[in-house]
Amino acid sequence: MFSPLKSPAFAIVLLCGISTAHAQERAWKHGILEAKSDAGFIAMVDKGGFAAKRGLKLELLQIKAGATLMKALLSGEIDSVDMGAAESIVAGVRGTGIKIVGCTWPGVPQVVLAKADISSLADLKGKTVAISSPGSLPDLLFRAMLDAANVPFADVKLATQGADLDRYKSLVAGITDAAVVSNEFEAVMPPDIKVLAKGGSAVPKFIRLCVATSSKVLAERREDLVKFIAAEMDAYKYAASHRDETVKVAHEMTNAKPDDKRAEFISDQAIREKQVDPTLAIPVDRIDWMQQQFAKAGVIPKPAPTSILIDASVRDDAAKLAGQ
Repeated sequence: MFSPLKSPAFAIVLLCGISTAHAQERAWKHGILEAKSDAGFIAMVDKGGFAAKRGLKLELLQIKAGATLMKALLSGEIDSVDMGAAESIVAGVRGTGIKIVGCTWPGVPQVVLAKADISSLADLKGKTVAISSPGSLPDLLFRAMLDAANVPFADVKLATQGADLDRYKSLVAGITDAAVVSNEFEAVMPPDIKVLAKGGSAVPKFIRLCVATSSKVLAERREDLVKFIAAEMDAYKYAASHRDETVKVAHEMTNAKPDDKRAEFISDQAIREKQVDPTLAIPVDRIDWMQQQFAKAGVIPKPAPTSILIDASVRDDAAKLAGQ
């Protein structure tokens, strides 16, 4: 008697079904830097359920250093990152296949905090300034800020400190003379620490965060990528208009105490100064400007054609999906 369970055709159908189910369950792995008080915006795509609404099983992975985050993307361990545009630009220029597909936080909230007796960036000559790793957003931003102030980069000593909180603590403890950190620490800094310079004012064309991916992901999972970017648009639009929920997510992500005002501070400033962009537009002119700065500083040999660094079609398709 014929048994469908022993049929080769049935076996093929069964295997195909398993394969399809496996593909549907495959998670989208998105890397972000270690959560701080701006996490209400950055993690809303997960915590607000926006990726799930687009049919994606999202794994949000926190990594402490930007350099490590980029290595994870290059190795294929993650599918996308929301990190410094500067790091993605440098990686793209070096021929890694990294491409920016949308910019979530084009405004720059980073500041240079310093001891109260330091009056200007020029006064940092011979002083020690805490950055993250070489080639990270704080490092590249600080280089651009010094250049704008006509201060030679070689005149300043650098101390490598991984996360914003590490850099802030090193300054408060007197280990360093200044630190490049998120502006959230303005809300809690002691009287003997001052804001020496603001990134958004000193270098207004500098871009903070963009979503980037690899050429491999673009080739193999473009449909999922479009869905993810659409989910990011949904998430940032929601976060920008729901302050309390955004602050709550930030507190949960950072285990902040109820009276911690940093998430409120950075959220209010981001909205007031329009630092975040729910449309995830890619400011090509600013990317070109950043390339010029990096070439001038010797970080890259020369600027590359913008087409090598971005894929605007993903963002365009996501905008249609999101109804923008």
